[in-house]
Amino acid sequence: MGDLKVWGAVTFVFCAGLVGCGSEERPRWEERESPGSARESAPAPEESPHFDDDFEAAGAAHDVPPAILKAIAWTETRLEMVKGEVEHEGRPAAFGVMALSGTRLEEGARLAGVTVEDAKTIPSANINAAAALLSQYANELSIDRTRVAAWAPVVERFSGIENADARKEYAKNDVFAVMKRGLGNMKADPSQFDLFGSELDGPLEPKAAGPDYAGSIWRASPNWNSRGGAKPAMVIIHTCEGGYSGCWGWLSNSAAGASAHYVVREDGLEISQLVRESNRAWHIAANYNCNNNSGVDCFRNGTSSNNFTIGIEHAGFASQKSFPAGQIDASARLVCNMSKTHGIPRDRFHIVGHGKLQPWDRTDPGPNWPWASYIQKVNDFCGSGGGGGGGGQPPPPSGGEIVIDSNNANNDQAKATIEVSQNWTASTNVPGYWGTGYWWADAAPIADGATFWFWLPAAATKTVDAQWSSASDRSPSAPFVMFDALGNKLGVAFADQRYNGGKWNTLGSYAFSAGWNKVVLSRWTGTGSIVVADAVRIH
Repeated sequence: MGDLKVWGAVTFVFCAGLVGCGSEERPRWEERESPGSARESAPAPEESPHFDDDFEAAGAAHDVPPAILKAIAWTETRLEMVKGEVEHEGRPAAFGVMALSGTRLEEGARLAGVTVEDAKTIPSANINAAAALLSQYANELSIDRTRVAAWAPVVERFSGIENADARKEYAKNDVFAVMKRGLGNMKADPSQFDLFGSELDGPLEPKAAGPDYAGSIWRASPNWNSRGGAKPAMVIIHTCEGGYSGCWGWLSNSAAGASAHYVVREDGLEISQLVRESNRAWHIAANYNCNNNSGVDCFRNGTSSNNFTIGIEHAGFASQKSFPAGQIDASARLVCNMSKTHGIPRDRFHIVGHGKLQPWDRTDPGPNWPWASYIQKVNDFCGSGGGGGGGGQPPPPSGGEIVIDSNNANNDQAKATIEVSQNWTASTNVPGYWGTGYWWADAAPIADGATFWFWLPAAATKTVDAQWSSASDRSPSAPFVMFDALGNKLGVAFADQRYNGGKWNTLGSYAFSAGWNKVVLSRWTGTGSIVVADAVRIH
């Protein structure tokens, strides 16, 4: 099985195959102030080398690529030894860095020759149990272990997800996406990338936006009913006690007997809407008692908390030490939107944790949810200091142009902000940029764009300009995709970023709607080049 050793501790020479490496761009992280961006403070996978020896040993013992083990661990727990709790009946608690639960935990421990208790609490035993289970599935599916793409159905089965679409999302867009990006020294040799196979690299199927939040994907759950005349008045923050795909996959399944209005991915780059905000989701099994909420809204006592609340699940665990910045930002932006829509006060009494209202058997989102900064972010995104019964008002009209810079420190975030994932690199290497620098990323067939958000108080036709620093390694067809606040795609403009740097370039005029519209610089264009997210101007 020598072919598999490339997935172990093989150092990836980052410059290999990258256009511009050694010239215009060098893959490095340059410190810059960029509040609100996922890249600024969310830890990159490369920064988490712990457990590598355990992944290597378990991989060797069970003939499983160590990189697959580590990619699963990152997807499931961000490399934390978690102690899960039951969030939804029928979903057993998960344990350890591999998030093993229920029969998977028991069977994996048996195959690895360790006790269930050790598999819950000792990292090496937990990883060995997962590796043994993956190896058993590989045998049963008779895969070619030397071909990495062949492991996709094994990873899908390991997920334990019943929903077929969610299983595929888990393998392709979570585990295999992480594996391609690499984790620390546990990266594939560049010559092995073809082992992933074209079947894992095809374009994603288009998905409809959620009916209430343009930044979400609609994955309707059958588990809802009428609010009976009640209106949304509170937001409840949950943790899934598991990963994103498994969470929305479970809650969109009728057999779950549970649901939530939204699920927020770990990195904040995707949100699923499962139930309309006007309808009653089944996300908390508790009647309201104001004694659990500092004596607020006691007139609701004795009524089901589901009647008047909106539930947001967050991929992750109540026991985890911290939450990714991108996830916190995306969730705060979502809460801001619903607070404006429904007049929900933006404070700790109307944005509350599941465990606060159901303290006898729930603790989520746990002791490390950043409540103070989270509530502050909600208010910052709403452009107000607190919100009261009216939920605050939208930012005032700009009266002129809006410029969204690549550095959020230069933006008025009440009406302009940028979001990028941890896969984008900050740079000032090539002059001709607007502001204090820019982001860049390799062109690749993945959904990982740089999003320039801007607020309009009323519907209007606006001209969109973009600026970048030009160089020979830039894309000749960088795709800028325009969306209105309802999630409708308004058009695409392709820019040749090899030329016309250091000035505003017009991308066209589009009919935007009231609210948060966006311009997304996509990476999905011809490979062998980079795309540059510098600044966008709306006027």
